Amino acid sequence: MSRETEENIDERQEIADRASRYLGRPAALLTDRERAVFRRHLARRAITRDPNRSFDEKLTSGQRLADKVAEFGGSWTFIMTFALVLALWVGANVLATTRAFDPYPFIFLNLILSMLAAVQAPVIMMSQNRHSIKDRVDATHDYEVNLKAEIEIMALHDKLDQMRDIELKSLIDKQQQQIELLAGLLINRSK
Repeated sequence: MSRETEENIDERQEIADRASRYLGRPAALLTDRERAVFRRHLARRAITRDPNRSFDEKLTSGQRLADKVAEFGGSWTFIMTFALVLALWVGANVLATTRAFDPYPFIFLNLILSMLAAVQAPVIMMSQNRHSIKDRVDATHDYEVNLKAEIEIMALHDKLDQMRDIELKSLIDKQQQQIELLAGLLINRSK
């Protein structure tokens, strides 16, 4: 049997032991994510990856642009700038009365606003959809971190239990020795 196969068998056995001890179910019932957490735990590697960074690195330039448009479109800067442009548009066309480039009822302005809404809404929806995917990635990462922390806590409890058992055994041994000494003294005194 090769060394790699032996290590895989040992790892599987260790995962099975810890799954039954810490989660109360056999390794066969573990999800892939839980099994991965146990493997990382056994390898003593901390889960230190940043899911946000890895998610952002995979974005295309179009997705980044959509995020920037959504970020700007949902800001006070956009609202104030847009309100100012609308006020200037309406003011200029009202004051120009007969020579207005878009006289009241501002049909051209309505066309521009409709086109802006038609383009901006899907871009913002794309960004929101991507952020919901990112939230699911974050939730998955949180679950893995919580599971690893739970496993670590259970392992610490096991170690503390072992230390307590050793301490109790030592105390019982010392008490037994003291009882034997006292019994010896009582026997010597009664003679």
